[in-house]
Order: sequence, then structure tokens, then C-alpha cells
Amino acid sequence: MTENQPPAAAYDAVVLAGGAARRLGGADKPAVRVGGRPLLDRVLAACADARATVVVAVPRPTARPVTWAREDPPGGGPLAAIEAGLRHVTAEHVVLLSADLPFLDGRTVAALLDTLRRGTVDGVLLTDSDGRDQPLVAAYRAPSLRRELAALSGAHGGTTGLPLRRLTGALDLLRISGPVASFDCDTWDDIATARARIREHGHVLDEWISAVKDELGIDLDVDTGVLLDLARDAAHGVARPAAPLTTFLVGFAAARAGGDADAVAEAARKAVALANRWAEEDTQDATSAPSGGSEPGTRTDAG
Repeated sequence: MTENQPPAAAYDAVVLAGGAARRLGGADKPAVRVGGRPLLDRVLAACADARATVVVAVPRPTARPVTWAREDPPGGGPLAAIEAGLRHVTAEHVVLLSADLPFLDGRTVAALLDTLRRGTVDGVLLTDSDGRDQPLVAAYRAPSLRRELAALSGAHGGTTGLPLRRLTGALDLLRISGPVASFDCDTWDDIATARARIREHGHVLDEWISAVKDELGIDLDVDTGVLLDLARDAAHGVARPAAPLTTFLVGFAAARAGGDADAVAEAARKAVALANRWAEEDTQDATSAPSGGSEPGTRTDAG
């Protein structure tokens, strides 16, 4: 964010993580790991910049701090869960997410919110590969949700057991195609598909870096291309073991210099320049060393 750029408007996130997971044989779906991380933690990473994040479920360890809520009675269905989550949020805009979205990322969350803010609709949701609405991958105006939930509660004596379509059918919604981000894991086949996809060549590095940052509690976004170039230059210009050791030292130096992305970039720049100078000396020695000459610093004259 530049000095003249206003900060993004605050939003809150509500994540529903208390389903029965019947198609997974009753497994604890939010805890199932994809790419080394629980599904719930992957979703929490996608909305990491939310002002408040509420998870509607039984409390459990998570990689990021959250507020816990529970529908009453437990297992009362999605509308009761949404109602419970909304009691803990105050922002005008709220992202509503399920806890089984392995490919959701911050860019998708930002796009949903930006589209909502620019329009006058009650919400913006993704559609899946078959064009079906995914109302739990969406951004909504919180007052609109509260208004319709109150109307449904008044008409039915509460929201327990009511299907989600009763809520979304009463809202003015805009739809965006998002077959990857809206992919959810309902079955073990879905889990296997997600695990296979993130290990494909085009995804595995980004997935690994994201997993490491979550594991270490690092929120820093850095240019991985710069670090990869540094590792390559150190490996080719010095020696293969120099690559991991150099990148470690760059990280250490960046942390001492403040630990932001600029500090990483500057430390990497210095290390790359050093690696290039090192390689240039090797080239010069190989091409211009005098044949039959003496060692540097050794006098050859009689005087």
C-alpha cells in the first residue's frame, strides 16, 4: 500500500466448520489435511486480513487466532450457524465461507469484496464448474443477512433446520464463475483430487511456500522469483550447498533489518551481486591466468 492509497475497507469473516461430514464417514473434515495443512487453516489463510474472523464450530487449535461461536442447538443447520456467527461481527461487509475450500485464496476473497463494494446488490457469490451457486463462498452486506434472517426467524419460529436457499433466495445476488476457488471437499475422492492438484508442477512451489509461512507464523509476502534466482546464482557461481545456506542468511539479515518485503529484497540484491562477482572472478581466472606464471603476490624479479 502506498502513502496516497487508502486502506481497504474493513470486513469480517464467518467460517462455518461444524457440519456432520456424512459423506466423509463422519470424519472431522476441517482437520483433514491437504498440502500438509488442515482445510480450516487453509480457509483462514485466505481471509487473514479480516478485521474479525468467527468460526462456528467446536473450538480447536488453529494457525490463526479466531473467535469461536456455536449455533443453538448445535447441529441446527447453516442458517442457525450463520446467525450465531453474525452475532460476533460488526463490519458492514462479511465474507461467508465453508471450511472445506482447499483452493480459496486471498485474491478471490478480495475480488468478491471489491465487486460487492462497487455495486448495490446484497451479496456476491461464486458459482462452481457446473454453474451452481456456492453461497458459502461469498461476500455479503451484513445488514441484508440480518434483515432476512430476522424475517425467516419470525415466520418460522427460528432458523433451526431451515435450508440455506431460504436465505439466499430472498437476497439480490451477483454471481461470479469460480470453479477452482469454489471447489469443496465433500468426499474422500474430492480430498484425493485436491491433494493431487497441489502437487502438480505449476502449483507445488506456491503451495509449499504458503504451508511453510503458515507453519512458521509468517505473513510476509515476498518475491519468490528473486529468492530462486539468488539460490540459482549461489549454486552455479559458488557451490551447490551455497544455495540453501545463502537464502537462510538472507532471511536472517532481512529479519534484523526489519523483516518486511523491502528488507528481503535488499538483502537478496546484495547477495546476488556478491554471487555474480564471485562467478566473474572464476571466469576471469579461467580465461586470463598467465601460463607458467607465479602465484599472486610472489615477486619474480631479482630485486
